[in-house]
Amino acid sequence: MAFNKRIKIKALLQGEVTGTTQTLMGWVRTKRSNKNVTFIALNDGSCIQNYQIVADPQTISEELLKQVSTGACILVTGSVVESQGSGQATELHAESLQVLGQADPEKFPLQPKKHSLEFLREIAHLRMRTNTFGAVFRVRHALAYAVHKYFNDKGFFYIHTPIITASDAEGAGETFKVTTLDLKNPPLTEEGHINYKEDFFERETNLTVSGQLEGELAALALSEIYTFGPTFRAENSNTTRHLAEFWMIEPEMAFYDAEDNADLAEDFLKYVIAYALEHCADDLAFLDQRAAEEEKTKKAEQRSELGLLDRLRMVVEHRFERLTYTEAIEILKQSKPNKKKKFQYLVEDWGVDLQSEHERYLVEKHFQKPVILTDYPKEIKAFYMRQNEDGKTVAAMDILFPGIGEIVGGSQREERLDKLTQRMEEMHIPTEEMWWYLDTRRFGSTPHAGFGLGFERLVLFVTGMSNIRDVIAFPRTPGNAEF
Repeated sequence: MAFNKRIKIKALLQGEVTGTTQTLMGWVRTKRSNKNVTFIALNDGSCIQNYQIVADPQTISEELLKQVSTGACILVTGSVVESQGSGQATELHAESLQVLGQADPEKFPLQPKKHSLEFLREIAHLRMRTNTFGAVFRVRHALAYAVHKYFNDKGFFYIHTPIITASDAEGAGETFKVTTLDLKNPPLTEEGHINYKEDFFERETNLTVSGQLEGELAALALSEIYTFGPTFRAENSNTTRHLAEFWMIEPEMAFYDAEDNADLAEDFLKYVIAYALEHCADDLAFLDQRAAEEEKTKKAEQRSELGLLDRLRMVVEHRFERLTYTEAIEILKQSKPNKKKKFQYLVEDWGVDLQSEHERYLVEKHFQKPVILTDYPKEIKAFYMRQNEDGKTVAAMDILFPGIGEIVGGSQREERLDKLTQRMEEMHIPTEEMWWYLDTRRFGSTPHAGFGLGFERLVLFVTGMSNIRDVIAFPRTPGNAEF
């Protein structure tokens, strides 16, 4: 039997195949016997639906059926007939069955019952076989494809920026070091420091925290580019919102100002979410129901007023509210939670960095739609952001989403060499090490802009999951590099 002759369950459910003979392969979700007939629910990962296999012991031996247990992988050939039961239009009556891989029911951890997400994180190598994680990763795939389709259709070029770099784009210093030196006995300089001249790259290097700076170099030649790759932060944050390894989407565009940048980001988000709504309807319907059940376990004040599908449609159908940081501070200062001291971080003075609770208040309570905040104080933003004429703010832009807070961060970049150099010196960023970046301002500089979107934050929003560790296949967090 050639394996490529099988039909996927998704194709079987969509096609006109009644009366034909088909071969299915997949993993057994459940098995039950009734009136000398065995019913097997099979799933092959192509969609969320299981497909019912009917096995007659007179055709398929009892000995063989004993090996068919939850988790086992089987190959089954038979005729597709109209189903007598409810829940499915057709079923497959088995004519031959082969067990490709057994799963000992005494040891297989995914028996047909409800498992906690915490338990499933401990068996991340198996959790994609559950309905929840199958749905999450099919949606993740669709979103990744939509990202590439959106930018390709707009004429952007996909640039692979380096994973190993000598720069820390954010200047935060939370980087994973890369070295081939013997850590037990590293070579030292006369001053007693590690001698990186003897390392592989002959200098200190780290895993990238962002592809933005290199992306800017490409945009100042190709006009419009994007990167979409892994980034790394050695931030010791054990929260539901942080990962040490995550994927970033970072477009950079020459001849764009801050308003162009915001327009692109809004259009992009609406496009990829609409794509998921159209192409992942069954998975999102399942995740919507799952999210609704999870909401019931929360305290009343923590519950979302909108269901998952409603939140997604709200983003797609409404123009994002735009306001400045200064306007947002005034709204927050006058808000009930601030006046009644319900915020964990009270908003008192202009210049404070907004926390997730403030961002979510603006989106979920005040405006009840996504918000684009602009013109942040320069003191709380990165060195490369264009300084506004007021001398106090920069042409930054954050997009805030319900349930998530900040989902996009971007800015018009500082294209003026003197202003950029001055800001780098103020922030103690060594200009001599960044000579290559400054060269783009020396030779043919132009206004340009870009933004960054943490892909897992987007997947988190679209799937309605509450922990970022549940939207990446193998999460990397403090103390956890299993699988």
